[in-house]
Amino acid sequence: MTRRGIRWAVLALGFGVAGTAMAQDKQGDVNVFVNGGVGGYTGDLGELSATGPTWGATLNLQPYKMLGFEVGYEGSKNDVTDDRFRAADAPSFIRHGATSLVKVSPPFEKIRPFVGAGLGVSYVYVRGAGAGDTYSSDLMEQVPIAAGLEFNSGALTAGIRGTWRVLVDDNFADAAVPGDASGALVDGTLTVGGRF
Repeated sequence: MTRRGIRWAVLALGFGVAGTAMAQDKQGDVNVFVNGGVGGYTGDLGELSATGPTWGATLNLQPYKMLGFEVGYEGSKNDVTDDRFRAADAPSFIRHGATSLVKVSPPFEKIRPFVGAGLGVSYVYVRGAGAGDTYSSDLMEQVPIAAGLEFNSGALTAGIRGTWRVLVDDNFADAAVPGDASGALVDGTLTVGGRF
């Protein structure tokens, strides 16, 4: 083989190795999962409400092992424990929302820890005739920050995660807490679903 032929062979080998490395770095997963757990408000809002159930459904795109994107629906129910209401008349905060998340993780396959941050919006519906003028239904913007652990095996995925949602506004409780009510949303959930 001539020197020129050797150079072309080395160059082709180099491109082949680089291509294989890129292919291994690409994940190509599409995960769909549902989640359920418990969560509640913190701060001033936490003093006025109880911990309650949370639920949701999420679409996760994992174009690379170290980078993922999520969009999903989330909901929760938290009963009001405000002393201004009799137990029988106390309303509940019913939340329905959409959230997006950018996730970063080490390049692991079967067991993958991750952290993420994103943007979300929720509609908080105050359910109960006893709410009066104390609480009012409203849109609430939020910044979710999450950390968790995912377990992947074949076509199945499962996991556990905790999410801290910084509330950009909480106008639904403005009349209940003079001034600007402090608080966030915190939840812990289990996830289970499929990989495609």
